[in-house]
Amino acid sequence: MSQAPGARPVRRVLLLGWRDTGHPQGGGSEAYLQRIGAHLAASGVAVTLRTARYPGAPRRDTLDGVTVSRGGGPYSVYVRAGLAMVAARIGLGPLRRARPDVIVDTQNGIPFLARLAYGRRSVLLVHHCHREQWPVAGRRTGRFGWFVESRLSPALHRRNQYVTVSLPSARELTELGVDSARIAVVRNGLDEAPAATLTADRSATPRVSVLSRLVPHKQIEDALDAVAALRPQIPDLHLDIVGGGWWEQPLVEHAAALGITDAVTFHGHVDDEAKHHVVQQSWVHVLPSRKEGWGLAVIEAAQHGVPTIGYRTSGGLTDSVVDGVTGLLVDGPDDLVDGLRRLLTDPVLREELGAKARIRSAEFSWALSADAMRSVLESVHAGEFVSGVV
Repeated sequence: MSQAPGARPVRRVLLLGWRDTGHPQGGGSEAYLQRIGAHLAASGVAVTLRTARYPGAPRRDTLDGVTVSRGGGPYSVYVRAGLAMVAARIGLGPLRRARPDVIVDTQNGIPFLARLAYGRRSVLLVHHCHREQWPVAGRRTGRFGWFVESRLSPALHRRNQYVTVSLPSARELTELGVDSARIAVVRNGLDEAPAATLTADRSATPRVSVLSRLVPHKQIEDALDAVAALRPQIPDLHLDIVGGGWWEQPLVEHAAALGITDAVTFHGHVDDEAKHHVVQQSWVHVLPSRKEGWGLAVIEAAQHGVPTIGYRTSGGLTDSVVDGVTGLLVDGPDDLVDGLRRLLTDPVLREELGAKARIRSAEFSWALSADAMRSVLESVHAGEFVSGVV
């Protein structure tokens, strides 16, 4: 990895994340932190990841060269990590050996407040803002969470470097008052799909896939509704949902209420090869999420020449999907049905978008993303800010 002009070498990095990739509800943001951490570790940087614990997970672990320290649950993880950071400053606790040059504080709605322990050495990583998602947490919790994210955090981190994953997310941060001169964009990378899955045959009958955690803001109900609406015109249409989460049972019940249980397969959590096998069979990938920072699944599907259709209002998809070139962006559920019908019934358009999506997917790799992140971290270590796409 190259060193940015004026930067200082970074030898130790502490990553703070809500979950890791082994967590049952882990998704794209967890993959981002883990993959970049692994590449930094491979280049000789001592990387420690502090995250939540979950059933069956050890308190201390090593994953792809990254030392993983776990403690706390979905909310107590913040308190436990905060106490560990304070204790580490005086040589105590589970993070005492981390001794980071730079800290990456992942704000998944709520920051870890590493700024209080490490000052300007803390970099705030924000995949996207959660304005549309906070109501799911309940009125009081949602209002408090949005206050922290939109008012308290920008004020507290006014002298810190920000990193986000897409230009739409960078614009959201500036709307919250964050200085654009302190916002660097480091896009997601991409794991290479298993070679065997890339050469497998496409399904002879129309199949649509969804790669997603099963949580309300992913709005997978919209994909189920679209399949139900299109089945009378496309009788063999089948929907494959890959991923798990606490919202699975309501989705199963929704499919039953629509009368399409036989046309939907809930695959749950599967390994990478199984996931890519499902995508390779697909004609179209659907991502009806209310909000995305980037949409890693878009580029994963693109490797297989599968175009994505999703919502323009999601934010990050306007960066990961080139509308009309590598997929389609639509403005609501009715347009989703129309767009999906168009892709399923127009093989020329579908193949054209898929071919361009495959070409664009070659532009992304975790090695490039880690190189960009390292440039940011080295600049922060030297007391400098970075802005724009790195």
